[in-house]
Amino acid sequence: MDLPMVEVAARAIIRNVETVIDGKHEAVTTALTVLLAQGHLLIEDVPGVGKTMLAKALAKSLDCTVSRIQFTPDLLPSDVTGVSVFNQVDRRFEFKPGAIFANIVIGDEINRASPKTQSALLECMEERQVTVDGFTYLLPVPFTVVATQNPIEMEGTYALPEAQRDRFMARISMGYPDTESELMMLDSRDATSPLDGIEAVVSGAQLRGMMTAARAVFASAAVKEYAVSLVRATRDDRDLRLGASPRATLQLIRVAKAQAALQGREYVLPDDIDSLALAVLSHRLMASGRVLGHHQDSGPLIEEIVRRIIAETPVPLGPAGLH
Repeated sequence: MDLPMVEVAARAIIRNVETVIDGKHEAVTTALTVLLAQGHLLIEDVPGVGKTMLAKALAKSLDCTVSRIQFTPDLLPSDVTGVSVFNQVDRRFEFKPGAIFANIVIGDEINRASPKTQSALLECMEERQVTVDGFTYLLPVPFTVVATQNPIEMEGTYALPEAQRDRFMARISMGYPDTESELMMLDSRDATSPLDGIEAVVSGAQLRGMMTAARAVFASAAVKEYAVSLVRATRDDRDLRLGASPRATLQLIRVAKAQAALQGREYVLPDDIDSLALAVLSHRLMASGRVLGHHQDSGPLIEEIVRRIIAETPVPLGPAGLH
């Protein structure tokens, strides 16, 4: 698929999702960008602001297989990955796939599951495969996890471990709607769910074509060096005790390519890196004790540190930085 067609298809998906999600254009666009970059998305916010609605609307806009996992404290790893069951007729074990076997997996309230169940996702998200009883089963292509979670200070939540957070390409927050959007919601959702009227606007083949086009977008050496400089700055910053991993650098470039494709560009700009760095890096970082102080929620503090790092890191200029 060529880039003009990618841009047209992306606009159709965004318009479709925005019939359900009012006033959240940036969140919808970032979610689609992560999907085209073949990454996994973490949506974090307080209950009732539309996290699950966004995930469902995005999934229903695409003609591909979708499954939903409601994470609870008693959810077992086998409920996610699948289990081997003994067939009495054939006298052999048969693998029964779990809910993870779908193109788009919606993980609702992922941080309400036990750490053991959360860890079942690690192999799935990174290697796109499941190993059960010594046998490996490949997951479908494309494969994306769109997970929602409540802030960690909410009752009954388990904080995601660092290795789990690092698997997510980006984290976004929904935020509360503005007054106009909330009033529109009262009218549009009074009798029926807006999800009932959503239909797929992009086929599975088109989606795979969009992903291929996004991977082919050009990133110059200067832009790659800029991304590396940003990520390395998080490792050296004295206000952070855990910086971003090399995986973060790879994913920052991949999602920047996808954003360029959505805008019909054949090349990545430093602005793409800047606009996505907060979503890609902030959930992977941990603040040091010297700045954490009495902050109960380190999220806003870490975002402030990332913004400072972006502002302090020299941006490549000239032809090498632009193309």
